[in-house]
Amino acid sequence: MKPVWIVDDDQSIRWVLEKALQREQIPYRSFSNPQDVLDAFDEKQEPQVLISDIRMPRGNGIDLLQQVKAEHPNVPVIIMTAYSDLDSAVSSFQSGAFEYITKPFDLTKAIELIRRAIDESLRLQNQTKDVVDKMQETTEILGQATAMQDVFRAIGRLSQSNVTVLITGESGSGKELVAKALHKHSPRASGPFIALNTAAIPKDLLESELFGHERGAFTGAQTMRRGRFEQADGGTLFLDEIGDMPFDLQTRLLRVLSDGHFYRVGGHDPIKANVRVIAATHQNLETRVSEGLFREDLYHRLNVIRLRLPSLRERREDIPLLARHFMQTSAKSLGMDPKRLADDALEAIAKLPFPGNVRQLENLCHWLTVMAPAQVVGAQDLPPDAVVMGADLPEGISTSELITNHKVINPSDWESAVALVAKQLLQNGTREVFSVLETKFERAILVAALEVTRGRRVEAAERLGIGRNTITRKLQELEIDI
Repeated sequence: MKPVWIVDDDQSIRWVLEKALQREQIPYRSFSNPQDVLDAFDEKQEPQVLISDIRMPRGNGIDLLQQVKAEHPNVPVIIMTAYSDLDSAVSSFQSGAFEYITKPFDLTKAIELIRRAIDESLRLQNQTKDVVDKMQETTEILGQATAMQDVFRAIGRLSQSNVTVLITGESGSGKELVAKALHKHSPRASGPFIALNTAAIPKDLLESELFGHERGAFTGAQTMRRGRFEQADGGTLFLDEIGDMPFDLQTRLLRVLSDGHFYRVGGHDPIKANVRVIAATHQNLETRVSEGLFREDLYHRLNVIRLRLPSLRERREDIPLLARHFMQTSAKSLGMDPKRLADDALEAIAKLPFPGNVRQLENLCHWLTVMAPAQVVGAQDLPPDAVVMGADLPEGISTSELITNHKVINPSDWESAVALVAKQLLQNGTREVFSVLETKFERAILVAALEVTRGRRVEAAERLGIGRNTITRKLQELEIDI
């Protein structure tokens, strides 16, 4: 069993609890301040139960409670304090405390409370394991990498919760799949799951999509229409690319999240919707807030629990598993016999960077299912644009010329790859080869810099060693959309 953690700046309190736990043969660990506890969590350690004082010189027990419940919701937290005021009690329970006790406390009752908390912790762990096992059996999300197992555990821990969740991750990493899993394994599973990509709807139509409209509310509104919030009543509303939501609509969304009421466009009667909101974005919302593009109060309302999805580059060990799965599903959807990926094809695919993540891998498998000539797909069957760092190559460059001994050219040997492309262009009689390659080089470098700096132009220019005006001009010339 994992130890019980005790957090109190009062050494005498720690000593009393330590001796009591020792008599009960319950392992323990003591801390004198919250920061040491957070450091221990960062080292991937976790207690069975956490007992914390509220007022300490180097931190606050309520703040510690909120951080622990946000990142480790299965850990029961018992709050203790010598100041038995209403505000402390209310704050403790609102923040998710298992129980609240005042000093001086009856030691026997304190141990009974700790044992109850241990039982609750074990129950939640077993419940989480059951959900994770069920998810892997139903293959709704595949992944054996450590980063994905952490995502599975988080979904399991949230299985009995209706809390708002913010999912972050690169485009194509599977954020909607995670949202669906959170819904499927929640108390709202029998209700509807409604998804809306806020970046895909024109600004003037998005309000109506979200909240609906009354007949005659605007030109073309010939009938009353229920919006996504009404459609998701009793279930889950998934708002994808929330970072792109127009600022004025963010205000309306905040109001709905605060009190659950909204108005249809052109309507005067408030409508109540019992909806759990799960939001997702590939953007850095903290940066959007600092730039004045996203409301800070809405950010905090959405950022109750955050799940970060790893990119495919961070879970390369999952690529063969995913590739085989997508080859099967692609064949089934097309009514074809599934093709098999040879070892050299899997080895080549596993080395690709996949800027489009899992979605790009799925598309590649779909392409291979349709276009590969044989039932066994080899490295030579990969499409030309799937090699050499995933760059778009000039027409006429074949896959076989870019694969040596069935291996994709190592990105560290990019000069050889460029030389190979240049040689092929020259042999094919292409004109202005230098200009063609220079444009592609500049585009690749700028896109990479903007990806690393999360779209911040000034920082990208500084990192590249070019001027701010230069990067702005290049982005316009190359038509790069950040």
